[in-house]
Amino acid sequence: MDLDIIKECEGAERIGIGGHVKPDGDCVGACLSLYRYLKKVFPEKTIELNLQKPSEEFAELAGFEAIDSDFKDKAPYDVYFALDCNLERLGDGGKYFKEAHKKINIDHHVTNPGSGDINHIRPEVGSCCEVLFDLFDRNYLDKELATTLYLGMIHDTGIFQYSNTSPETLEKAAVLLRYGISFTRIILETFHEKTYTQTQLLGRALMESMRFMDGRCVVTYLDRKTMRFYGANANDTTGIVNNLRNIKGIDCAVFMYETDTLEYKVSLRTSKKVDASAVTAKFGGGGHARAAGCTMKGTFHDCINNLSKYIEAELAKSDAAGIERYD
Repeated sequence: MDLDIIKECEGAERIGIGGHVKPDGDCVGACLSLYRYLKKVFPEKTIELNLQKPSEEFAELAGFEAIDSDFKDKAPYDVYFALDCNLERLGDGGKYFKEAHKKINIDHHVTNPGSGDINHIRPEVGSCCEVLFDLFDRNYLDKELATTLYLGMIHDTGIFQYSNTSPETLEKAAVLLRYGISFTRIILETFHEKTYTQTQLLGRALMESMRFMDGRCVVTYLDRKTMRFYGANANDTTGIVNNLRNIKGIDCAVFMYETDTLEYKVSLRTSKKVDASAVTAKFGGGGHARAAGCTMKGTFHDCINNLSKYIEAELAKSDAAGIERYD
């Protein structure tokens, strides 16, 4: 049975919305979409959006200025939405979710068991924004809402090229286009366009990448010293792992950047031969079959050695089963 967002919020006076740390396009799009939707449905209610500051390429989206990234102590919310993640990935915003009188978790990650009093998890759907599209009353859709929903859909489907793109995904995108959104600008400015710093990091990461496991895998990493040299932050690493995945013959691309002493944020992008979520789950992470991540401790070589045995097992299993690289 579908979640009725309006019904669940009718008796609330204060409603909060949060998404995961290092918010990507789908997370930003989902949070801004739900924020605008609830503001339209309930103009008399207090609606607040708590989110780690997103990258500047999203700054022109409607509602961006309402994002609160301070995470100060507040009175408990009547309803709090965790979008595109579970409680563990909410970061500093997790306290709002835990203290809320009603907790609602909306997501599409297969590794999310649900963290709320009400859980609406649809792993068969390509993005959290697509999940929200199905839940929203169409009477409240407008150009700004269509823009943020479309944003999330293109980011989590790789502009409709990943295997999580379904015929229904494209049908919903067509509905959003009819609102006259600037879809070419959205794709260029939030997906393709990079800052000079991002381009420098990408070049450095690609130049120092290494292939292993008979050339079927590739890995690269950035340490904190390198990040400081370029004046970069975590947002500047966006897209590096996808570029690695585009190398011909690669079944698993691994990108790591150092977040603390002997601690790395790890991202995987894979072909159909490797279940990325199964690999990262071994280290407390998760995500999707083709895209997932985790945090690991140890030296770079320790981390890649530990990952390798699970990646190798996935490849061996797929080879034995005769699974092709692509759908």
